[in-house]
Amino acid sequence: MIALTLDRIADITGTALGGAAGPDTTVDGPVVVDSRLVEPGSLFVALSGERVDGHDYARAAVEAGAAAALVSRPVDAPHLLVEGGDDEVVEALARLARYAADTLAAPSRGADAAEIIGVTGSSGKTTTKDLIAQVVGRLGATVAPAGSFNNEIGHPLTVLRADTGTRHLVLEVAARGIGHIAHLCRVAPPRIGVVLNVGSAHMGEFGDREAIAKAKGELVESLPAAGGPRGGVAILNSDDPRVKAMAARTTARTVFYGTGEDAEVRATDIVIGETGAASFTLNADGATAPVELALVGAHQVHNALATAAVARELGMDLPGIAAALGAATPVSRWRMEVTEHDGVTLVNDAYNANPESMRAALTTLGALARGRRPIAVLGHMAELGDGGRIEHEKIGELAAATGVSHLIVVGDQAEGIAAGAERTGREGLWAGETVRVADASAAATALRARMRAGDVVIVKGSRVAALEKVIDLITEGDAR
Repeated sequence: MIALTLDRIADITGTALGGAAGPDTTVDGPVVVDSRLVEPGSLFVALSGERVDGHDYARAAVEAGAAAALVSRPVDAPHLLVEGGDDEVVEALARLARYAADTLAAPSRGADAAEIIGVTGSSGKTTTKDLIAQVVGRLGATVAPAGSFNNEIGHPLTVLRADTGTRHLVLEVAARGIGHIAHLCRVAPPRIGVVLNVGSAHMGEFGDREAIAKAKGELVESLPAAGGPRGGVAILNSDDPRVKAMAARTTARTVFYGTGEDAEVRATDIVIGETGAASFTLNADGATAPVELALVGAHQVHNALATAAVARELGMDLPGIAAALGAATPVSRWRMEVTEHDGVTLVNDAYNANPESMRAALTTLGALARGRRPIAVLGHMAELGDGGRIEHEKIGELAAATGVSHLIVVGDQAEGIAAGAERTGREGLWAGETVRVADASAAATALRARMRAGDVVIVKGSRVAALEKVIDLITEGDAR
C-alpha cells in the first residue's frame, strides 16, 4: 500500500479516529480482513461474518502490528470509525482503494504511472488474469489478485496491495447482477478492459444471455475515451458475437482478438498436443510468432490471445509475447491442474463450472485420452435457472460422446448429467458406466475402485460441490 497517515486515511474514507489512534501514525503495510495476516503497519478491516465478528479481533490485530482497525463500532484499540454497519465499512474500503488507484495511475507520474487492466467474462477470467500478470510482469512490477478475489471486498484489497513501484494492476471483475462491474470499475478505473465471452454462468440470476452481456459490457463502458497515451482500449473477443457487439458501447479504441480474419490479434494453425496443451501461430501487425502453451486445454488459446492483445498495447513485441506465453504456468488452484498418481493422469478443474467450461473440460479430456481410458467425475452447475436440467443433460450427452468409460455423477442436483449420458447409452451410442454418488468422499471411493494405470480422469463441478476433495483423497500421501 502507498504510505498514508491515519488522519489522511480518515479524510479519504470519511471516518473518525478513535481508541487513542495517533493522527500521524503511518499505514504502509497490507490492508487485511484476516487478523492472522497482519504485518507491521497494516490496516485491519473488521467485518462481521456468519461465524466470527472482526471487531472481536481488532485489539489482537493491533497488538500484532496493525496501525489501526477500520470498524463500524468502537473497539478497545486504535481505530477508524465509520457510521453504520459492514456495508459502510466496505464503502470506506472502496474509497481508500479509489484514492490509491487514482494516485498510482495519475498521468502526472509519467512513465511511472500504473496501468490498470480489467478482465471479465463468463468463464476464463481467473486464468486470463493470471496469464496477463505473468506476461506483463516482464515489463515491470505487477499486482494481481490471488485466485478469484473479484468482489466488492477482494477487489479493493487487491488494489491496496499496489505501491509506488507497481507498474501494472491486473484486476478480475465479476458480476452477480447489473451494476456490479460498474461499481468495481469506479473503485479502480481501468484504462484497458478485456471481455472474454458471454456464457450462461449465473443464468439463474440474470435471466438470459442478453442481461449477462449487458452486465459484462459495463467494463467497456467504464473505459476512458480513445486518444492520447492514456486513452482507453477495449480488447474484445471477435469470435463471440455478443462480445464483439460491445464495440458500440464504448468510446475507447477497440482491439479484436480471435481466430477469424477480422481479428487484429489472431491465432492460426492451432494444434492440441499429446499433453492437452495448444500450440498456434500468433498473428498481429503483419508479423507472426509460434506459441507453445504449457497450459492445458484448447480454450486456453483465446485466453492467450487476450493476453497477447494486452501485452501488445503495453509495448511488448510479438516474439517477446510468444516467449512469455509459452513460459506461463498455472497460478490459481483447481483450474486445469494436472498431476500424475500411480500412472493415472488427474485433471483437477473443480474450482467452478458452467456449461461452457464443462464443454471445454470434456473436450480437453478427449484430447488428453487419445487411446487411454477417459473418466469424468462431474458435479452440478449452479445458478443456471429454469434451463438447468436441460443444460445438465446436454453435458451428460457430451460426456458420453467423449467416450468416457466411467461417468461418476456427484449429488442429486447433477442428476441431469447422468440422465443425459444414459439416454445416449440407450440409443446405442455409448457403452460406458454411470455411477451416482452423494458427495466428494463417495466419488473418491467410486473412482479409486475403477481407475487403473494409464487412465485420464477429470474432476469438475461448481464451487459449492467442493470436488477438489476428490483429488485430495485420491492422492493422499503423495506428498509424504
